[in-house]
Amino acid sequence: MSFLGYKNLPAKYKCSKGYGTVDGMFGTRKRLVTVDKEKITELLTRGVEEIISYDKLKEALLSGKKLRVKLGIDPTSPNLHLGRSIPLLKMRDFQELGHTVVLIIGDFTGVIGDTSDKETERPMLDSDTIERNKKTYFDQLGKVIDVDNAELRYNSQWLEKLTYREIGEHADQFSVADFIARDNIKRRLNAGKRVSLRETLYPLLQGYDSVAINADVEIGGVDQRFNLLAGRTLQSHFGKQPQDIVMTTFPLQGLDGRKMSSSWGNTINFTDEPSDMYGKVMSVRDVLVDDYFVLCTRVSTREIERMKREREAKTLHPRDMKMRLARDIVTIYHGEEWAERAEKNFTDTFGKKGMPEDVEEVVVEAGTLLVDVLLDRAVVTSKNEFRKLIAKGAITDMATGEKVDDVHAVVGRHADFKIGKRRFLKVRLVK
Repeated sequence: MSFLGYKNLPAKYKCSKGYGTVDGMFGTRKRLVTVDKEKITELLTRGVEEIISYDKLKEALLSGKKLRVKLGIDPTSPNLHLGRSIPLLKMRDFQELGHTVVLIIGDFTGVIGDTSDKETERPMLDSDTIERNKKTYFDQLGKVIDVDNAELRYNSQWLEKLTYREIGEHADQFSVADFIARDNIKRRLNAGKRVSLRETLYPLLQGYDSVAINADVEIGGVDQRFNLLAGRTLQSHFGKQPQDIVMTTFPLQGLDGRKMSSSWGNTINFTDEPSDMYGKVMSVRDVLVDDYFVLCTRVSTREIERMKREREAKTLHPRDMKMRLARDIVTIYHGEEWAERAEKNFTDTFGKKGMPEDVEEVVVEAGTLLVDVLLDRAVVTSKNEFRKLIAKGAITDMATGEKVDDVHAVVGRHADFKIGKRRFLKVRLVK
């Protein structure tokens, strides 16, 4: 059976063998496996909660064997955020040592829905939503991973072909007791909450992905432990060597202190504009800075420890350490030049109480409602959001320093507006 699964890849990611890209077909740029003990130790420890078959995986890495390392991501929202970057950066660590990374977009599993970290039933998504969400995923992944040198797959290519007989065979490897023993499922059942039969299928599907692409290693969050182990069970059933598992740390805390999640809107997205990304990082709680350095950057652990010592000795201001964090994160997703601009904008705006340099400018006719201007430029998402900002005094006329307090305010002159903490807009009248 073929498991290439590339038919629906964006054109620029296709090639004759079904993976890689037109510019860099997978395998044409051969990478030799690097055996660097210090890098291997960092890979096995940084941001890692648990490794199943630790000794076996370490031995394989030191042997120079080329491993196939799998990561699956479901397109349940259109944007990837820093919480997703933790396993992606771990994938990059494997890639830089010369191993093969296999990125699976779960366009089939995304429909079913993973309940691993949920306290309520995840709704079943429709195919159209998944299709919309996945369109830019490989471009976003390319901000972290060298996608020219990776295998890129959609799991619908093999999962949609499974028959009831095959699914029954897979399900026979597990018991209902295995599933309901999971902490979050047990809590839901004890609270009388519904657990759909559909949810029990998800681990089977994720596990079969490992069979399909012949994974040696799978990376995932600690909350996905049951799903990751399902891959080992099914690989054994099919006579394959069970994969080693690298479980990264517990989920990253978002801007409001809860788990970073698109559904809660507390995210820092890969696609955020540089200045917005920088400002969001600067708003992260101080107690999370060390975690963000370890999990969301590849600043060396030695350098992180040095900064922590200097902060404790009061020779490094906590704000300066956070600015370094913001600069490093923006550099990963937008490059060093944009990171420098974002930092200057932040300093000018919040240090000197000024206006950032690269603020969007819009030209309108005199008398245009301010709410219409902000809606047209997607600065606000709805009139309701606009009203809430007005009620909070969160829209400021930068020329006068006065708060806009009228929901029917119109633009009668050139004006610069600050909206909330980090959004700005220059409004100019038609000449």
